[in-house]
Amino acid sequence: MIDVGIVDDHPVVRLALRQYLESHDDMRVVGEATNAVEALDVVRTGGLKVLILDLDLPGRSGLDAMAMLRRQAPKVGVLIFTGYPSEQYALKLFRMGARAFVPKNSELDVLANAVRAVGAGRRWILPSQAEMMLPSEQSSRTQLHDVLTYRELQVLLKLARGVHSAQIADNLALSMKSVSTYRTRLLEKLGVASNSELTYYALKHRLLD
Repeated sequence: MIDVGIVDDHPVVRLALRQYLESHDDMRVVGEATNAVEALDVVRTGGLKVLILDLDLPGRSGLDAMAMLRRQAPKVGVLIFTGYPSEQYALKLFRMGARAFVPKNSELDVLANAVRAVGAGRRWILPSQAEMMLPSEQSSRTQLHDVLTYRELQVLLKLARGVHSAQIADNLALSMKSVSTYRTRLLEKLGVASNSELTYYALKHRLLD
């Protein structure tokens, strides 16, 4: 039996996932969470094999949750289930330790197959994602944001959504000075001059859903 946890802030999504997964004899949902902090509570219950994680969460993002899970629950297989595009996020999440990245517009059997693979301790990668992971493919698709650090990407996504610096500092446990420093680095690395241009860049490169 594959014990699964679900992290998504939409009740309808969690209910639909639970009903679908439990329609299979080899899967059962043993915990649910709506944010990154609750996700840690779910994995602490023990016995969890797969955690289905959305990236777009309130407060700390799914990226934050991914980082915390790798530190505190490295044996739990994390399956990213999100509306964010694979082209921009899959490779980064795999590098962070995710074992699968399933777009929310996938067929249902894709999700079930991914859960089984991750539950067995394997990685599960779509053919299109495998192509992105090839060195030749990766180098030919390099974008300015590909060189951003994990923390810089976090700050970029929040600034692009119009989150105020004080809220970013609170969400990411940073000082206001650190947020300002990250913002300056982002402007330099991405070749833009303002928060509105950061938003435009993020939208243009499909970093926001």
